[in-house]
Amino acid sequence: MSQHEIISGSTQELEDSDDFVDSLDRLVASLPDNWRDLFKSENELIIARAPGRLDVMGGIADYSGSLVLQWPIRAAVHVALQRNESQRIRIASLPDATGSRSRLFEMRLEEMRQLGDYESARARFAADSESHWAAYVAGALFVLMRERNCLFEDGMSLLIKSAVPEGKGVSSSAALEVASMQAIAAAYEIEICAREVALLCQQVENLVVGAPCGVMDQMTASCGEANQLLELLCQPADLKGVVAFPEELEVWGIDSGIRHSVSGSDYRTVRTAAFMGYRIIADRAGLEVRPDDSRRHVKIDDPKWKGYLANITTEEFETDYAASVPERMRGEEFLKRYEGTSDRVTTVEATRDYPLLAATRHPIYESARVKSFAEILRGGRAVDQTRLLGDLMYQSHESYSQCGLGSDGTDRIVELVKQSGSGDLYGAKITGGGSGGTVAILGRRSAGEEIKAIASSYREQTGYPTEVISGSSPGANSFGYLKVKELLKK
Repeated sequence: MSQHEIISGSTQELEDSDDFVDSLDRLVASLPDNWRDLFKSENELIIARAPGRLDVMGGIADYSGSLVLQWPIRAAVHVALQRNESQRIRIASLPDATGSRSRLFEMRLEEMRQLGDYESARARFAADSESHWAAYVAGALFVLMRERNCLFEDGMSLLIKSAVPEGKGVSSSAALEVASMQAIAAAYEIEICAREVALLCQQVENLVVGAPCGVMDQMTASCGEANQLLELLCQPADLKGVVAFPEELEVWGIDSGIRHSVSGSDYRTVRTAAFMGYRIIADRAGLEVRPDDSRRHVKIDDPKWKGYLANITTEEFETDYAASVPERMRGEEFLKRYEGTSDRVTTVEATRDYPLLAATRHPIYESARVKSFAEILRGGRAVDQTRLLGDLMYQSHESYSQCGLGSDGTDRIVELVKQSGSGDLYGAKITGGGSGGTVAILGRRSAGEEIKAIASSYREQTGYPTEVISGSSPGANSFGYLKVKELLKK
């Protein structure tokens, strides 16, 4: 029986949220001895929840301004927060399904205030690999201090439980950031709309964590709706709403067992290469370019495409600009000729070789594919045009591989989907940042057993551990937050 009662908000009959509230005492009791005083019985708790996501279409084109279509999954992160008078931040992250140990972090608020700028904050969390994970949570406080001038004069304790698999390309980091930001905002009565929560959380990841992600993951975790595709134009975060998904169709994910990371070299290299391509196109188009700072960045006056590769049409690119973008270019040569790029969260490395043409072409063509995908769904023709939807997903997957973001595992899953003989599976593609992670699959709702069979076959062929990701749930904004208090013991 639960020792806590909800005094405000609703779990919306979400099984994981009901279980989290019911298990609070047991979860705290599972912590090391000196952390079992994390919460005081007389103080209220705030509980926030944010789901992971499956990237159905759009993926890495988000940082180039593409339309993206994202599916909030059932698995989510829960954060319980309690204010106190300790003048310290204490964060306890519970073990995940893999059986990892609890992760613990403690920091004085005064130390947080003294960090001063983002570079110092990033360096502080990067200095200790054991506590770098805490940047996703404590970084929310620092961003609120910097961007909203928030003053945190009392301490806080946070308990984190995540069911979103890490390193699988389903946005575990964004879910953690959004749930943490939502809990902090509720506890300190900071008014932030759902879109701004996402944008602030992107700053956490870009500027405090140091990972060059786009904004689609945080927007889905914050603004997503259960059983709907979130339609987002990433310029920078223009929420178009949700696209209804036909009852006859379903989206699944199969984890490849190959760890993915947006802070990894492959993702960063491809993102940097896309902005290098845009810089070359700007030169070819006669746009005004001027130095920005001493860190290999420039400013581009671009009234035509508003600074986004995705606004260039495929015809325009092939006719006017493709020939100007080399297939590959070394960073040193690029910097000598073009000074730098307009992307503030990556820097061209002189010694690295970049896949310019594929990385530049991808967001231009991906944007066109996503628009076609969305138009079919909005037009009510999805059930009649499932093969076309699937082909668009396969094209997207192939484009990832051309950029260098494929993997043997994800390619194998896609091939198994193509080879399935029932006719109930229509398309598949790698999700998010690529280079491993999860494959999103579109099929008939009745194809769940076939999905399990593919996952089992893949596991037998490769030896990689894997799991099926299914279901959907609301984003943090739709969930809101819970106020919980401990029941008086008789």
